[in-house]
Amino acid sequence: MSRQRASELALSENELVMTRDELDALKDQIYVLHCALNDVQTDLASPRQTKETLLEMLGWLIQAAEPIAAASLTPAGRS
Repeated sequence: MSRQRASELALSENELVMTRDELDALKDQIYVLHCALNDVQTDLASPRQTKETLLEMLGWLIQAAEPIAAASLTPAGRS
């Protein structure tokens, strides 16, 4: 079905269709990861990090990255 729709829209193998909501959600997730990276880079510039602060930073990065890692770019109706 997705190949048929791609043909109808004259899409090449390198193009895809996604809803505005899907695109906005992905952009939001990328922005959160970007902020987490900036925060961690800033925090790491401070001398003498403790084990606890390093674990907090790692947790923040993991929390920000997980939604992107779990994101699916397969067409709706497919898994």
